[in-house]
Amino acid sequence: MQKKKKNLKAPSAKERLKEWMCESGSERVPFEERQFTQNFNWRIFRIMAEFIEGFEFLTGLKKEVTIFGSARCGSNTKYYKEARNLGRLLGKGGYSVITGGGPGVMEAANRGATESGGESVGLNIELPKGQRMNKYVSKSIGFHYFFTRKVMLSASAQAYVFFPGGFGTLDEMLEMTVLIQTGKIKERIPVILVGKEYWQPFLDWVNKALVAEHKFVNKDEATIMQLVDSAEEAFKIIKKTAERRFG
Repeated sequence: MQKKKKNLKAPSAKERLKEWMCESGSERVPFEERQFTQNFNWRIFRIMAEFIEGFEFLTGLKKEVTIFGSARCGSNTKYYKEARNLGRLLGKGGYSVITGGGPGVMEAANRGATESGGESVGLNIELPKGQRMNKYVSKSIGFHYFFTRKVMLSASAQAYVFFPGGFGTLDEMLEMTVLIQTGKIKERIPVILVGKEYWQPFLDWVNKALVAEHKFVNKDEATIMQLVDSAEEAFKIIKKTAERRFG
């Protein structure tokens, strides 16, 4: 004998909007189950909400420095240790350390900031399999869309620091560089690459193929990215930067 299917009443437009814009934390329904998110009009509301919440969240911070790097970086690696050290230096210096809030390099930077009594911030992303927020984040916000999160990671930082990472880190590093190159970020915000062993081959290719051979990038644009090998060197550059507001 077949069981009768429950006749579930579809939520009203008002109910769906409230769920989409006001839900939080553990109360969230897995995004693959939200069939209404396939509707383009509803997605616009979600995007607007993420931008509004994100900018409101950032207005309470000062002297922001955003740190990027691999979520797969183990705690015994030199890059984890350098990111933790940089977090400490920034925390002691009164800077707000912003990361993606996940494990690896992000955890290390947040950990260092927390250990030094500094502001430790995480801008997390919802993924199908989930991404845990590291325990060293003291202030956080979550995003559904990668592009809204990326805007928040770049919005008001006075320096961008990139430790070794994968596709996500490369994507973020190149986008920040392009925004500065094209003047969309009006100030010459430093893009600091930490780890000569990791980043030098990439910079060699940029200078050889993009600058010298094909002339797709000029010499001045190539200097947007600054290579260092330690937290102390990165901090020395950061100390010379001015606090920046949204733009």
